[in-house]
Amino acid sequence: MTRKKRTRRKKPESKSMTLNAAIGIVGVLLLGFIYSFSRNVSHTGVPIEVTFPQQKEGPRLAIEVYKDHPIHNIKVEVLNGCGKKGIAAMTADFLRGNHIDVVRTDDADHHNHPTTMIIQRNEKFESLKRVSESLGIQWDNEIHVKIVPDESLGVDVTVVIGKDFENFSTLSDFISNSY
Repeated sequence: MTRKKRTRRKKPESKSMTLNAAIGIVGVLLLGFIYSFSRNVSHTGVPIEVTFPQQKEGPRLAIEVYKDHPIHNIKVEVLNGCGKKGIAAMTADFLRGNHIDVVRTDDADHHNHPTTMIIQRNEKFESLKRVSESLGIQWDNEIHVKIVPDESLGVDVTVVIGKDFENFSTLSDFISNSY
């Protein structure tokens, strides 16, 4: 039994030449990318100086911050009933500045409400008092304060901004300063 020797066929020169050229081009491109990346990483650019404002007092405890700015668990919706664009959002900002949580702003059912109304929606009368104090309305004012329970709304108080909103000095001052 004789074994036959296998001989390898030689690849044509043109195939290996093309492959070598492709590897060379990819190598050059790779070197170019590496060079470009290294230039971007070591970019000196314009130096930026960062300075932080000086604090006049040391760190404060959370209880001190809460005493200065108490957060009340009052959920309020503000509805635009006068038609002035953006009035509900500005009133929401005003109430948030008075530590009242405004959870929704929207348009009222119509824009011809003559008076601003505060509507109590549940049994939390403390929320009615806080909102009415913020707007400068007596909480027992029967013209501006209504009690219409509706716990399905998920809010404690509904504020409907009427055409008389400019009669409330704290709110109208806030709005005029917001422009």
